[in-house]
Amino acid sequence: MSIFNVLSMLGGLAFFLYGMDCMEHGLSKLSGGRLELLLERMTRGKLKSVALGAAVTALIQSSSATTVMVVGLVNSGIMRLSQAAGVIMGANIGTTVTSWLLSLTGISGGSFFVKMLKPSSFAPVLALIGIILLMFSKREKKRDLAVIFLGFAILMAGMETMGAAVKPLADVPEFTSILTMFSNPVLGLLAGAVLTAIIQSSSASVGILQTLCVTGAVNVGSAVPIIMGQNIGTCVTAMISSIGASKNGKRAALIHLYFNMIGTILFMSIFYSLNAVFDFHFMSDTANAAMIAVTHTAFNISATLVLLPFSKVLERLATLTVRGGKEEKEGKVKVLDERFLDMPSFALEQCREAANQMAELAEDGVFFALNLMEQYSEDGRSKVAELENLVDTYEDELGTYLVKLGKRMLSAKDNDELNVLLHCIGDFERISDHSKNISEVAQEMKEKGISFSERAQKELEVYKRALCDILKLTVEVFLSGDTAQAKQVEPLEEVIDKLHAEVKNRHIERLRKGTCTIELGFILSDLTTNFERIADHCSNIAVCLIQIAKDGMEVHEYLEEVRYGGHKRFEELVEKNKEKYVLP
Repeated sequence: MSIFNVLSMLGGLAFFLYGMDCMEHGLSKLSGGRLELLLERMTRGKLKSVALGAAVTALIQSSSATTVMVVGLVNSGIMRLSQAAGVIMGANIGTTVTSWLLSLTGISGGSFFVKMLKPSSFAPVLALIGIILLMFSKREKKRDLAVIFLGFAILMAGMETMGAAVKPLADVPEFTSILTMFSNPVLGLLAGAVLTAIIQSSSASVGILQTLCVTGAVNVGSAVPIIMGQNIGTCVTAMISSIGASKNGKRAALIHLYFNMIGTILFMSIFYSLNAVFDFHFMSDTANAAMIAVTHTAFNISATLVLLPFSKVLERLATLTVRGGKEEKEGKVKVLDERFLDMPSFALEQCREAANQMAELAEDGVFFALNLMEQYSEDGRSKVAELENLVDTYEDELGTYLVKLGKRMLSAKDNDELNVLLHCIGDFERISDHSKNISEVAQEMKEKGISFSERAQKELEVYKRALCDILKLTVEVFLSGDTAQAKQVEPLEEVIDKLHAEVKNRHIERLRKGTCTIELGFILSDLTTNFERIADHCSNIAVCLIQIAKDGMEVHEYLEEVRYGGHKRFEELVEKNKEKYVLP
């Protein structure tokens, strides 16, 4: 075997691994995070967990990605440890799909249909379709599909190149003797585990083994222990991912390891015991791609059937290994996990979930603070301060996470969503700050034993009602993403500005008449200014949603257009709100 064969083999391996990576990313991007969300929400029941784990892994072509995601979900408290076991077992079954696709290279026959089933026949067709879609299609979904097609074509080209490069090895006695060594179960197991741990993909290592079969030097006795080792080696990715995770996150990774280790020990013990009794003659037969796919699938299905009823035992074993009770990550936003960054669409969904929680916390803080104006209590003020601190934590964690996520490959739609979240979380944080300011105003009035006049209180009630309505509407709009409903926020904010000016003018009039004190005037001004600023931030949030939907229209441009552009609908809503919020 010449140096050129070695270079061809390495080049083929590079194509093979790059093709797998393209397929994985293309499939993940095309799914838009829906597969991961399905996994998160529908893992009740052991069989359903296994089925979903298998389906998701088969579609994203990576059991490592699935198990890392499971570690992240368990680490974040989104998924229970008991649910993780079934998903991990299913992931092992789902990863066998790749070996079946690669086994199609061994199909032989003269008919057109049989020839078209061979990857060497249909891969060029997929490559042609892929490049046409990539060059001429503007739609992102079609371009993602193009990446999948091209990834598969590159993968198959890599496999063909590797096959052609290693074929001469069949005539090299030294190579044959090395492969014969792997018929020793322990050596074969170690070889498979090390190879898979290095490239961190059992699908890729199985594909490499299938490629070596073209030399005719790989027999069944050598292939079986290597396949078993590959299942153990693939656990390395999840184990690395669990570093720095919570105790339950580490336990999820250990369930993956224990499942594969115990399954391998059971399988090999039974298999080689039967071989000792019945002397399997096929062990010396030449292995082929189909046989490897069958063995790989048979092991993972049988291991799942045997160990699924004992999933609680695996969970208990992992718990005994990583001791300690349940733990909570103090001051952390639980749904955000660094592991999800490798699945950008799903990570963005988690960011949206965190932002929704932040919006509701900010809303609760304002309502608690407004209640303090009527019925003050220290517990209530402490609650407002606690909510404000929590919202600050959300902004810090979510902002940092979104910046990291922004550096990943995102679809145009996901990029717009990320921009909305980045813009809006700052406004929600400021709303929360104003809720704390309002609570401090209530505290000052309580400590000084002062209160507003009956007329001022009635005016504030109207103002508070308008404020509560715009805040409820804004949070509802943010949670739903309804841009049509978002257009109702700005007309209400316009009316709140007028209310603010009118309340201020009436206060000045009372000062002139001597029916209000300077001290109460300062407090009223402070209070109404916080009200008006909250309404401004509500406007910012609604306008941001509309702006992104209109392909980046500037905020000031939009406001100028609706306020002074003669928009009939806007003017109608302003008039309607004026009638609804009339000062007594």
